[in-house]
Amino acid sequence: MNISLERALDVLMHDGLVVYPTDTLYGLGADALSDEAILKVFEAKGREYHKPISIAVSDPDMIGAVAYVDEMAEQFIEEFLPGPVTLILPARNILSTRLTAGTKKIGIRYPNHEVALELISRYDTPITATSANLSGGPDPVTIDLCNVPYDCAVNVGPLSGTPSTVVDLEFREIIRVGADIESVASFLAKWS
Repeated sequence: MNISLERALDVLMHDGLVVYPTDTLYGLGADALSDEAILKVFEAKGREYHKPISIAVSDPDMIGAVAYVDEMAEQFIEEFLPGPVTLILPARNILSTRLTAGTKKIGIRYPNHEVALELISRYDTPITATSANLSGGPDPVTIDLCNVPYDCAVNVGPLSGTPSTVVDLEFREIIRVGADIESVASFLAKWS
């Protein structure tokens, strides 16, 4: 077991901030069910409170625990996840309105990265999945570019750097173009 992963789990349990790798960029992780931890993420990033924060999960069951998943979403998850896509789905009441910024929707990452999946799976709770940089700063593809305050980092070296594609499955629209865009667009076209 990676010592930094053990430390990261301990930090998460105490409402701290962890920098962790995903299949795209380094993320800033905190307990997504703790208001105190979520506030620390906003403060660390200098992020405005009216902007939602995505979360990361380690399996489809965790998605169903925090969001409403219809037939199309189930098929999307089966086809694209884990992978470099952020799904936007209707949020369940278990999630803080701080994460959803009052939109009643949640962005969900299910990253295709074994370290991220092990961290989230062992923590057994979704964690925040915003990039580990100041809002508007350079994409954190290495630990050196993670320019936010944090308590612990799990460094696995340079990452791909292509941000995730963000897709709102309720309205069947692409919010941000990123990795895997052609396949995502093709999938949505089949459901229009």
